[in-house]
Amino acid sequence: MHKILIIDDERTIRTTISEIMGDEGYETYTAEDAVLGIELLSQNEISIVILDVLLPKMGGIEALEKIRALWPETEVIVISGHANIDTAVKAVKLGAFDYLEKPLSIDKLLTVCRNALSLVRLREENAALKRGSNIENELIGVSPQIEQIRALIKQAAASNARILITGENGSGKELVARAVHKLSSRANAPFVEVNCAAIPDSLIESELFGHEKGAFTDAASRRRGRFELASGGTLFLDEIGDMSLTAQAKVLRAIQEQKIERVGSEKSIPVDVRIVSATNKNLEEACDKGLFRQDLFFRLNVIPVHMSALRERQDDIEPLLHHFLREAGARVFTFDEDARTYLKEYPWPGNVRELKNLAERIAVLCDDDNIGRDALINLFFPDKSGKSRNENNKTASCQNSLGADILESSYSLAKELFEKRYLEYQLKKNDYVMSRAAEAIGMYPGNLHAKLRKLGIEKKI
Repeated sequence: MHKILIIDDERTIRTTISEIMGDEGYETYTAEDAVLGIELLSQNEISIVILDVLLPKMGGIEALEKIRALWPETEVIVISGHANIDTAVKAVKLGAFDYLEKPLSIDKLLTVCRNALSLVRLREENAALKRGSNIENELIGVSPQIEQIRALIKQAAASNARILITGENGSGKELVARAVHKLSSRANAPFVEVNCAAIPDSLIESELFGHEKGAFTDAASRRRGRFELASGGTLFLDEIGDMSLTAQAKVLRAIQEQKIERVGSEKSIPVDVRIVSATNKNLEEACDKGLFRQDLFFRLNVIPVHMSALRERQDDIEPLLHHFLREAGARVFTFDEDARTYLKEYPWPGNVRELKNLAERIAVLCDDDNIGRDALINLFFPDKSGKSRNENNKTASCQNSLGADILESSYSLAKELFEKRYLEYQLKKNDYVMSRAAEAIGMYPGNLHAKLRKLGIEKKI
């Protein structure tokens, strides 16, 4: 539904135009002056502004200049009861779509609005076509799995159906969510991401739904929540499987009713969001164990999308690696046959994120333009042993020691290797209980979740 903003200091005119546009199927907002109108523009995706020339606080021509500068995709129709040629010419030169004299002809106003919306729609269609051509560049790969994902994204994006993306950490779930948004009719509206694992249960309601000033001790001012910020666009609920049952119930209610209440307020706020969620967990098993609400699972899982692990789509490894090397600004590298075989045989526990890290290491550390198997293995495990992770007993056991490979690495690589091994060791030591591991190392659980995700460390239940 396209949104129209009417800015006029005469209440009768605002009300009349709003009612007429509402009958035509448009969502309308009204403002008695340009200052309030510009505030409404900053909070909503407005397609057309109907703007009076003579206004208090800020004149219509000055407001037109600001609107065209800040929101160039929004069309402005200028109206005035004190029309003259100079004002009309100036308005059109500043980018007004049209100029109408009061008293307004309703038929003419509707015709001008339809013409303006035709231009808006044409611009949106062109942008969608351009985004569609870019999806090949964003989802890199030639494997049957990635081709199937591309086709599914294009089908799903055209609807407002909720999507649940599953897959291991680092496999590219967020990339799929963003691709869905970019190909949808909501592409020009916000894409708002929430990492459910990183938000404490005590703050989740405020984070998702916002709060009023004074709602709790630290609520020094009103805050809009993620649902409200994403209204008109897409809300991406990442790591949804880590959300508490209490928070799940509140999200389910928001989805069902399409409205939310800020903490500390009894006023319902309508929201229009498309929910795309992602998880590395098996939510059906979590439902059986009572860890995830079955009714919420069915609400979220309208269109299931599974992102395969990198080891399951070996044909994508080389295209992705060369893509990441270009992103890193590296010169052209080639890989001999043994190195290419090793790339396919390596299990990629960190998935695409680990491959990107490898590309960055190659860009920084490699002097030779042609990379062989030994050089490649040394980039994975810089202990100069020439053995793979599964073959190298020292590497497998170094959770309990620093290891020569760390001591002989560059500072940045040594830091990354140490962090990963240290956290893997602490997780195993604490039986993969996240809260216990976080307490043992003195880290907040949400920060630990985020760190594990960044490093591509598998979390077990």
